[in-house]
Amino acid sequence: MAMQVGSAAEDDVMVDINTTPLIDVMLVLLIMFIITIPIQTHAVKMNMPTPNNAAPPPQPPEIIRIDVDFDGTIGWNGEIVPDRATLEAKLASVAAAADQAEVHLRPNKLVTYKVVAMIMASAQRLGVTKIGIVGNEQFMN
Repeated sequence: MAMQVGSAAEDDVMVDINTTPLIDVMLVLLIMFIITIPIQTHAVKMNMPTPNNAAPPPQPPEIIRIDVDFDGTIGWNGEIVPDRATLEAKLASVAAAADQAEVHLRPNKLVTYKVVAMIMASAQRLGVTKIGIVGNEQFMN
């Protein structure tokens, strides 16, 4: 009497792939990548100036305020400028100074862009280098 070992299904082809070696290779590659990646430093290297205790602190710059009203009226430190020639003469005197004053241009929310652009173009043409627009918080609404 003979004994049958196994089943009749052993003759069929096995279609499942063995994924164990693939997972092993993937884990080895992952460990290799982790080891070879350099450690990231979050420091910013800066060349800081050395403190000079002998020098006196610098004086704050003079500030010239140019206000532009909603109808295009231009004010220079609170006094009204009658025409463009007067404004350009004042800007030329600021540009001619050795230590230029800061010019703070404060346009009204309702003024046309043409007036503000004219003042900025005149200042640039005459050589004013320290000019900025202040009061931008009024344009948020």
